[in-house]
Amino acid sequence: MDMIPVFKPSYDDEELEALREPFSSGWIGLGPKTHEFEKQFARFIGTKYAVGLNSGTAALHLAMQVMGVSGGEVITTPITFVSTNHAILYNHAAPVFADVEADTLNIDPLEIEKLITKNTKAIVVVHYGGHACLMSAIMDLARKHRLKVIEDCAHACGGSYNGQPSGSIGDIGCFSFHAVKNLACGEGGMITVNDEGLDTQLRSLRWLGITKDTWDRAKTKNYSWFYNVEEVGYKAHMNDIPAALGLVQLKKLDRLNERRRQIVKQYNMAFSAAAWITIPVEKSYTRSASHNYVIKLEQRDKFVQYMADKGISTGVHYYPNHLYPVYKPYYRKLPVAESIWQKIVTLPLFPDLTPSQIDYIIETVLAFSQKI
Repeated sequence: MDMIPVFKPSYDDEELEALREPFSSGWIGLGPKTHEFEKQFARFIGTKYAVGLNSGTAALHLAMQVMGVSGGEVITTPITFVSTNHAILYNHAAPVFADVEADTLNIDPLEIEKLITKNTKAIVVVHYGGHACLMSAIMDLARKHRLKVIEDCAHACGGSYNGQPSGSIGDIGCFSFHAVKNLACGEGGMITVNDEGLDTQLRSLRWLGITKDTWDRAKTKNYSWFYNVEEVGYKAHMNDIPAALGLVQLKKLDRLNERRRQIVKQYNMAFSAAAWITIPVEKSYTRSASHNYVIKLEQRDKFVQYMADKGISTGVHYYPNHLYPVYKPYYRKLPVAESIWQKIVTLPLFPDLTPSQIDYIIETVLAFSQKI
């Protein structure tokens, strides 16, 4: 029996067919598909602008730069993929780690407030697993102290907070379209903003500081080779291959997310009576994108090995970033994060899980109780 993976993109012939157009046109770099994807994604999120990039990491990197965090402090979470906090270091700023809520694993607003200093420039929030952070409290703090809020929506595409789409609440939103994400392009990212000046700056930064990209030059009647370079930028733009996939995935996103939620309900019903399992919560203020399904239990490492022996992959999301050697200069004790990470384990969750696979996962998880 093949191992059941933790994540898997949901593709069919529609994605394959969508690749024909960029391949047949010969325009596979930053071009019409990227621009179309940006427009449709901005409409979906409810922002004025969306800027396509080659990864979610690049989105975080450029977002931090245009938010002006350099030389200051950014309050952040330790329970995230390292991209979130590497982006702070890329921008010559200091990450200030705040502890998390034990139930949601999201950054705790009460902890944020304790950490604000005269050097604080921004707060970065990660909507863990697609469950929105407590954004009203965080935005109130940001307004009070004149701080920028960067939303890391790598898990949250299609999720919302009090009916408002994730990525449209803070000053800037960052999305990942990596192969395991809800909207999967293989690789890719997006920044969402409402400020025209930021949109212009981001388009320059993603293309080496060049003022006009190749597609914009190609749209003129006589292709203009000339462009200006007004700042040092990066080679970070999206291209039309992932954009073509993204356009198809965006059309399917609500349906695929709903399938994720159905699987979550099945898991919750099956595991809620097991006293040794703590199932994930979903607070009333959010509609989660259900990116992952994370339970908490004792003897986590034995459970991970047990599941692997039964042909089921699991994961741990995440090892607290502040415990990595690279973040040693920024270490501070975080009791909740340092305790809770030792209990968390991610079960398989993706739209194409079959009913028989779901039943097998449930049966296998519950059978572990005999081991303990």
